[in-house]
Amino acid sequence: MKDNPDHLEILRKINSKPNFTQRELAKELGFSLGKLNYCINALKNKGLLKIGNFRRSKNKIGYVHILTPKGISTKTKLTISFMKKKMKEYDELKKELEEN
Repeated sequence: MKDNPDHLEILRKINSKPNFTQRELAKELGFSLGKLNYCINALKNKGLLKIGNFRRSKNKIGYVHILTPKGISTKTKLTISFMKKKMKEYDELKKELEEN
């Protein structure tokens, strides 16, 4: 999967609170509702996310977003990739500062 920081942020937020509404999630991430919906559909189509509809239940929690095992694995890989990229940027900046 191509590194996509938006996808990583969505997976991280859903992992921490699976019963976010899409509106709440969009607001939390600073995304438009359309962008979030597009990203969620992409994650769902890749098998990284499942969406359960529980409107018939008495609790009326609506939709629950669930990371699949593949989604959890991908979130971990994206996080590691993100951290490696940031560490490389840090090392390059540190080297540049030391040269000056």
